[in-house]
Amino acid sequence: MENKHPYSITFLGTGTSHGIPVIGCNCAVCTSTNIKDKRFRSSVLIESESTKVVVDTGPDFRQQMLRENINWLDAILLTHEHRDHIAGIDDIRVFNYRRKGALTFHCYPRVEKEIREAFAYIFANKKYPGIPEITFKNFENDNFLVGDLPFKPLTVLHYKLPVAGFRVGNLAYITDVSAIPNSTLALLNNLDVLVLGCLRREPHIAHYHLEAALQIAQQIGAKQTYFIHMSHDMGLHNEVEAELPQNVHLSYDGLKLNFS
Repeated sequence: MENKHPYSITFLGTGTSHGIPVIGCNCAVCTSTNIKDKRFRSSVLIESESTKVVVDTGPDFRQQMLRENINWLDAILLTHEHRDHIAGIDDIRVFNYRRKGALTFHCYPRVEKEIREAFAYIFANKKYPGIPEITFKNFENDNFLVGDLPFKPLTVLHYKLPVAGFRVGNLAYITDVSAIPNSTLALLNNLDVLVLGCLRREPHIAHYHLEAALQIAQQIGAKQTYFIHMSHDMGLHNEVEAELPQNVHLSYDGLKLNFS
């Protein structure tokens, strides 16, 4: 019988740049004992039966790989160059050892340039032994394949910075976002799952807040929407979840969904 759900997404991290708990914070969210209120920096694993891809390598990348027992990756996709999305790049070395070669990063040309500058030691002419090995494949709006996973880039705005989201089958993943151009909205029809950045309750210049995220989720009309990239200012997971429409949810670290 044909597999109706050939793909899955695992939420490796669902927090914003500070993570939760925030260092030195004693608010109700940061001191909560509910595991769903503990959030690594945002990242996901997207996989089929034969291919594993991680989107973004933030500061918690190592802990995320250990927690989910991920010992092989076929590629890494990057949404943009902010440090909460790339700071864990050095920890790809174990995947280099296992594959006996470089790991491919798919990203905007602009993001490649930033990584080459931020991690200059990786790309030095005289390489230090044991450094990460990376090859780049750039995209703009062109679809691309990683193994049997088909990716469609989705350009959104994080304040004025273009950020990449991705559509795979009937799932769309959009993290740091404050506006979605009409040209991208046109690519978000007939979704089973929308993963959408939603920072907090109060407005923010560079991120959707709760009211704006609910409005755009309703406009897109996915069967299920999961918010990601949340700060402690969003509130306690269980309390916020109880307020949301039936088909809208807060994601949480470790959540796994199947989709087609």
